[in-house]
Order: sequence, then structure tokens, then C-alpha cells
Amino acid sequence: MKQIIKIFIYSIFLFTSLLLNAQNKKLKEGDLLFQHLSCGNFCDAIEAVTPAYNGMHFAHVGILIKNEQKQWVVAEAISKGVYLTPLDTFISRSGTKNIYVGRLKPKYKLPTLKEIEKYIGKPYDTVFNIHNDAYYCSELVYFLYFYSNKPIFNLSPMTFKEPKTHNYFPAWIEYFNKMHQPIPEGEPGLNPGSIINQKEVFEQISPLEK
Repeated sequence: MKQIIKIFIYSIFLFTSLLLNAQNKKLKEGDLLFQHLSCGNFCDAIEAVTPAYNGMHFAHVGILIKNEQKQWVVAEAISKGVYLTPLDTFISRSGTKNIYVGRLKPKYKLPTLKEIEKYIGKPYDTVFNIHNDAYYCSELVYFLYFYSNKPIFNLSPMTFKEPKTHNYFPAWIEYFNKMHQPIPEGEPGLNPGSIINQKEVFEQISPLEK
């Protein structure tokens, strides 16, 4: 019986590894990984004020690249700052069904590992200020992708209000009150939803699982 259980566990592990390897072969450096997350009120508040794509709301986005050991990692800005996260760790947060891959058109300049490494260790931008030296996930993407020396993603006025009532989400009120900061309503910014909906810059957008 123990031997059967061991074989079963090994089979699951092997199947998962083969599935990830098949997915990895379809990926390219510079791909953007858009992620739907379930992290409570904060993620819900982010997704509620960002546009959907194909009915999905995304709370996070990262940049796929290979590190010096030629392993897949995701450059991302998370609560502890800007880091290179192993791809399997990134996927494990949400599963493949909650991730979309955006591949930019060839004419756009993709960031190199050296360019990305300049941002590693920078703090997370808790106040969503495009002008400081801290970065939230979409802001990192904004500063790393250029065409003719200009950012390719558009900034637009941010909102933290519920679309139907036009009142601030309680989660955002609590969030900014804890930091003793005003809500930056109307300030320039961007988010995973606005990036993925800028369809003219993408060659293709598809679920990771396909």
C-alpha cells in the first residue's frame, strides 16, 4: 500500500513538472504575467477600481526574464520591495488559471537583466506616487518598457472610488489612514488592468494554461 501511495505521489509530481515545462517552452523573456489574486480586501479593492480583460480582474503584474543561471524568474514589485521571484513561486500564489501572458510587439524594447537589476531592492511604493524612487507592480513595468526612449504604457488619473456610488472603498480609506497619507485620487498612475487593455502594444495575450 505504501508503495502504491509513493508511486501515486511521484506521478502527480512528474505530471506537474511536465506541465510546467510545457508551459515554460511557450514563454519568452519580456512577457508580462498578469495575475488575479485572492489576498483579501486589499486585492479586492485593487481589482474593483481597475478595468477587466475577458471578464478577469488582475491585481498584479510582473516581468518574465531569465536570471544569470538561465532560470525563469519574475521581476516584480511586491510588499517587501522589488525582487526576482522564481516562476514556480509566482505561479503557486494563484495557479495557472488565474494568470494571463501578454507578449509585446517585437518593435518594443524589452528590458535586460542588467536594467532590471538596477531596481532590485527598491522599496514598494505604498502611496502610488509615480515621481518617487519606490515602485508598485505596474509602475515597475512602466519604467522598464520603452519605445524611442519613451514609456509605451499610458498614465491616467487614478481612482479609489466605487464606480456605482462614487464613494471611496472602505479598504482604501483604512489603508491610507494607517499611513497618515491622503488618498491620491486623480493623480497619474496605471494598473494591471489598464496595461493589459492597451491592446495595440501587444502581439498576443493568452491564458498561461494554454
